[in-house]
Formats: sequence, C-alpha cells, structure tokens
Amino acid sequence: QVQLVESGGGLVQAGGSLRLSCVVSGGTFSRYGLGWFRQAPGKEREFVSAISWSGRTYYADSVKGRFTISRDNAKNTVFLQMNSLKPEDTAVYYCAASTSFGRVGRLVNEYDYWGQGTQVTVSS
Repeated sequence: QVQLVESGGGLVQAGGSLRLSCVVSGGTFSRYGLGWFRQAPGKEREFVSAISWSGRTYYADSVKGRFTISRDNAKNTVFLQMNSLKPEDTAVYYCAASTSFGRVGRLVNEYDYWGQGTQVTVSS
C-alpha cells in the first residue's frame, strides 16, 4: 500500500514563501510520477505541478516562475517550493502519486494515491 504524508503548510503573508514536503512510503518511489494539486473552498481540485520519474517538470500557468517542484529519491520525498505567494494561492494542497511507470499528468484521475492535504493560507 502506498501512503503519502504532506507537511509544511501554514499561514504566510503575501509575497512570502513556503516549502511543502510529501513523504511517500510503499512501492518503488523512483518509478512514480508525482504531482501537487490544490483545492480552495467551493472550487474543484486543480493541478499545480508535477514531476516525472526522470525529473521532467510541469507547472500550471498560474504558478509558473513562482513554484518549483523537486524530488529526492533517496528520501522518498517530493517538494514544492512556493515563492511570491499570493492570496489566491490559498487552498488545501495535496500530493499525489502515479504508480503506472511513465505516467504523469495534469488530471486528477491520472494519479492512484493521495495524501491527506496540508492547508496553505496567504494573507493580503
């Protein structure tokens, strides 16, 4: 069974930074595609960023240039560095794993396992 545990969320002022972490246990982490999604109250879960098993990265237009995704295969951890945060970045952030080798994408249904989420609140 694959389990994902996020951490690093919190309250930050606009313009500030946060670094989210997601530790993945179970299976072969180095072969997984990994993604970050977010969900604001009353809105659907939306794609933020993803990284393939080979390290190729993908970003939503709304975060490009501000957020950076990375992975540490030795620590079974994926990170999301968030800089220049805006109030509209406020949401619960979820990490997700795709265990089908080579698969990584922008859609919720491309991922097999999800973390419980971590709250990010950006004040103006």
